[in-house]
Amino acid sequence: MWPPRTGPGGLSRARSGYVCCMRVIAVAGPTAAGKSALSVALAHALGGEIINCDSMQLYRGMDIGTAKLTPAEREGVPHHLLDIWPVTEPASVAEYQRLARAEIAAIAGRGNIPLLVGGSGLYLRAVLEDFEFPGTDKALRDALELELAESGPEPLHARLRSLDPLAADRILASNGRRIVRALEVIELTGRPFTASLPDPKPVYDALTIAVDRADLDDRIAQRVDVMWAQGFVDEVRSLENVGLRDGLTASRALGYQQILAFLEGECTEAEAHLATVTGTRRFVRRQRSWFRRDPGIHWLDGTSDDLLGQALNVIRGGTYAVQVH
Repeated sequence: MWPPRTGPGGLSRARSGYVCCMRVIAVAGPTAAGKSALSVALAHALGGEIINCDSMQLYRGMDIGTAKLTPAEREGVPHHLLDIWPVTEPASVAEYQRLARAEIAAIAGRGNIPLLVGGSGLYLRAVLEDFEFPGTDKALRDALELELAESGPEPLHARLRSLDPLAADRILASNGRRIVRALEVIELTGRPFTASLPDPKPVYDALTIAVDRADLDDRIAQRVDVMWAQGFVDEVRSLENVGLRDGLTASRALGYQQILAFLEGECTEAEAHLATVTGTRRFVRRQRSWFRRDPGIHWLDGTSDDLLGQALNVIRGGTYAVQVH
């Protein structure tokens, strides 16, 4: 039995009756829906530690544009797998899987609850499910990377659409690295990239909660305005000096890619701002599509005045190992 914890507002695990024995709680959903604030509140209520599951918050210095919580906003809750890679490091889902599972084991070993939090659906699935990654071929990968560098992602995305329309729907046309990986897997396996994703087979006794809200279009516009006011352009300028343009993954992050284009003189700052808003809205639609395919996810309304209460009720009433006193 884990010891009682008391968070802001005096919500004690013992008094509230929530003593949770499940291995992992995941908090997912689209960008700007309220996942981070909910996860901090849950950590206080349940005695948890947070593991980042946002692929871009893994990068050091990418703070404003990823809406990374400040140390003060974390309210003393331990956060893991933030700021672990330089912006020049290509993303690796397999490496993230290894690191996240190690953190889950360490947190559980301390008697606390691992809270896996973020909107990167593939990363979440790679951690929670028995997920093996297809192999790679250096010569084929190098050839595709060269084609990407010479022609850009659009022709490769068109090729992917002809070979695997479902994968093309799931992968942004600007995400050259993931397009290259999908084409590589198709070439190596002779099957669609989506066929290489295994049927769900849980690794943990886990519960996934997703937060969404109907006003996300407006919230995204407001969030981007705030990011600009906080110095987003200056953040990108600073990251340019440490190799952001050379980062195959980080340079294509929403907002960062658009500001890099502005700094290169390819568009105006106003155009970069608008492209960030519209690109984020498109990304939200893809996130919703990804998570809505999982019938086991419990959806919550982020506009609720008692979002924490809703989440705790799901945890209390679910078919997971939860004891209520």
